[in-house]
Amino acid sequence: MNRVPFPHSSSSADPTAATSSREPSVATEDWLAERPRVVCMMTTFFGSHSFGGDAAFVDRLARALARRGHEVHVIHCQDAFEATRGGVGPRAYEPPPGVTLHPLKSGLGVLSPLLTHQTGRPMLKTEPIRQLWRTIRPDLIHFHNLSLIGGPGLIDLAAQVVPDALRVMTAHEHWLVCPLSVLWTHDRRLCERPRCVSCTLRAKRPPQLWRAGDGLIRRGLDTLDALIVPSEATRRAHHERGVTRPIDVLPYFLPDDHQDGSDSPSSRGGWKGCRPYVAAAGRLVDYKGFDDAIRAMRLLPKLDLRLAGVGDQEQALRGLVARLGLTNVYFEGALNASGVANLFRHARAVVVPSRVPETFGYVILEAFHEATPVIVRDLGAPPELVELSQGGLVFDDEASLVHALTCLSHDDALRKALGRRGHRARWEIWNESRHLTRFGRLLARRRASRSC
Repeated sequence: MNRVPFPHSSSSADPTAATSSREPSVATEDWLAERPRVVCMMTTFFGSHSFGGDAAFVDRLARALARRGHEVHVIHCQDAFEATRGGVGPRAYEPPPGVTLHPLKSGLGVLSPLLTHQTGRPMLKTEPIRQLWRTIRPDLIHFHNLSLIGGPGLIDLAAQVVPDALRVMTAHEHWLVCPLSVLWTHDRRLCERPRCVSCTLRAKRPPQLWRAGDGLIRRGLDTLDALIVPSEATRRAHHERGVTRPIDVLPYFLPDDHQDGSDSPSSRGGWKGCRPYVAAAGRLVDYKGFDDAIRAMRLLPKLDLRLAGVGDQEQALRGLVARLGLTNVYFEGALNASGVANLFRHARAVVVPSRVPETFGYVILEAFHEATPVIVRDLGAPPELVELSQGGLVFDDEASLVHALTCLSHDDALRKALGRRGHRARWEIWNESRHLTRFGRLLARRRASRSC
């Protein structure tokens, strides 16, 4: 089926409300606005010891809370970063005023995250975390990526050590229902029938036998005041794969001071004035689907593809370009935030061809920030964002991808209309103040429910 909806059909639901699968979204109190709070973020990777992804959201949320007078602490696992970073070194990072970092580093190096991976519990990190919580005395503990800092056992520990604190978790990936987090099985296809042990072994990781049954994860989730995901598609995926508790949807946001793509000496690349091009950005790994975008370019000789990012599939992708004899595909390498924004600003569109169900798609918001439309695969959260914004096109096979690329490379009026809608939605739906208001109201409901 060659389906390229433009515009996508509009939804009658209010996309700005944090919603639960059990209760209405109306709330008047804002727990975060009542007084300054002490907030403790728990995540595996952060700051200098991170790779982007969920760490980017935690950083944006921490900064937004600190700007509003809250005291923010981020506890993360330096050992986990050292164990998984490969050739990637720590990056420059300076926490803003109001945000305090607590990196966990043991004398046993990789053994600490390995024990957590294999048991689903904080293990060697238990006592340091316990002491930090007792010192910080948080009003709110916000769990994020728990894979190597404590697993679901960390949620149980919080219920014992700081029972009065609100405890919520944002699931940024599908880690609760997939040991590899991305629902990509045996390195070659979308997971439809879980075979977690063989899939994990194929990925050269030790299987997590604690996942057999649902006891540890279920007990941890049952102690939470709220389980949050960033999209309706992700809520559905978790329910379909066995998570039975209510799940709240709270979309991501871009901060008000998000880096724009204005031309400046610090922006890499001179894309303004180039041949017409579409852009794509992300880790160069198989499940991101960049090879599908490359193959489409053989049918579009007057349009270029500029791909930003690095990853273990880069040489394979370069080989594909060579085999196809393409001269209209460019690898831009790793760009900083300003460079990515500049690349997006001058593109005809930004392509998101991921073969796995993305839980949100920050790259889409970054494109919308530059008033650039998107072309997304009909899978996971990206088409949901297109429907809410009316800011892009959706494809489901090569023919519909080529059609979408052709439309946005030739039709200036369509490109501008979709770009304007995406830009408006970025500020109306996915802005910092709206996100914090929704989050504060969600927390107020959860605090009130404890008294019932």
